[in-house]
Amino acid sequence: MSEREILIAGGGIGGLAAALALAQKGRKVRVLEKAAEFGEIGYGIQMGPNVARMLERLGVLKALEPASVFPEALIFADALTNEEISRISLGKAFVSRYKHRYFVIHRRDLLGGLLEACKQRAEIVLSPSHGLKAFKQEKGAVTVTCDNGAQFEGVALIGADGLWSPTRQAVIGDGAPRMAGHYVYRGVVPDAQIVDRSRVNTMTIWGGPDLHMVQYRLQGGAVMNNVATICSRRIRRGEANPGAPDELEEIFARTHPGVRDNLRYISRERNWVLHDRDPATNWTDGRVTLLGDAAHPTLQYLAQGAQMAIEDGVVLAEKVAAAGEDYNRAFLAYQRERMNRSARVVLSSRFFGEYIHVDGGARELRNELARGRDPDHPWEVDWLYKGIEVNDKL
Repeated sequence: MSEREILIAGGGIGGLAAALALAQKGRKVRVLEKAAEFGEIGYGIQMGPNVARMLERLGVLKALEPASVFPEALIFADALTNEEISRISLGKAFVSRYKHRYFVIHRRDLLGGLLEACKQRAEIVLSPSHGLKAFKQEKGAVTVTCDNGAQFEGVALIGADGLWSPTRQAVIGDGAPRMAGHYVYRGVVPDAQIVDRSRVNTMTIWGGPDLHMVQYRLQGGAVMNNVATICSRRIRRGEANPGAPDELEEIFARTHPGVRDNLRYISRERNWVLHDRDPATNWTDGRVTLLGDAAHPTLQYLAQGAQMAIEDGVVLAEKVAAAGEDYNRAFLAYQRERMNRSARVVLSSRFFGEYIHVDGGARELRNELARGRDPDHPWEVDWLYKGIEVNDKL
């Protein structure tokens, strides 16, 4: 087996998961990260049983438990009435069906667990302050030029460099991602500050016309994560300042006082604009392939962006182990296995984004249908939570 490194552009959740999975297969890996330190921007993240299985395989699931919270249920409530419409129970029946628990964790804690595991592997070299600027392929190698002028030669390159991936532009060249017109505000506060404690042990989402609010605890229950999202009407009308704090207030004005009161926990200092891309038909060029948001960025409405990246890393490592030194064959096998599943996540997330934000008759129909669900059978996401098959013998 070659002793040359596999280069990974991007040291986020997906890049580190791929590095760890490849190291477990005996491959040498160098992770090139643009930032001066490996870290995560963001707040909470929901982790379904499909990714819990992958984290267990990577050997980090147990280490994440102290920073994790395991909600009792996933609740959907109507933002105009504050009425619980439906729930998915996360107890014994759920764990029996999917073999793992659903948990929530701060993104920083998740990345920290992966980073610490990578630091323990001699096969992995971590190179911060080395963002990918360009690359070229020749003579069975890929040479990466970094934005600080450094160069590295590897046996292959994995572009895990996110939504605005320069690797993707070299491989696919499809320009900027699609802006959904959805703006997200977040805030994390001490749990003791939460006034309405009726749902503190759950992951609750309130859906309303052009808006939703999410609330769940993090860091072992010490803090409450709060997320408010609006579908900007100003964008639809061609007006200035879409997604600004005053539009957040305007759109939430119709909500139940108990829901509107949750805005006190939301910071107005920054918002995030949501993007995704239409599913692609190819991620690979020779010894170069894409992973995570570089390959299949998705909206947040199935809470599966990071999960898909972690699944990508495990599958990619499996295909590399099976293909020996034929990286193009490995990468094509990897994308064949991942494309339809990730495309289903992208398109289903768009649908759920519409589903939770409807008004009028569509809202009435949504609520009627949702009230009839079985709390012990999450049929909408059963295909997702059952996860993927991987070959542990490779």
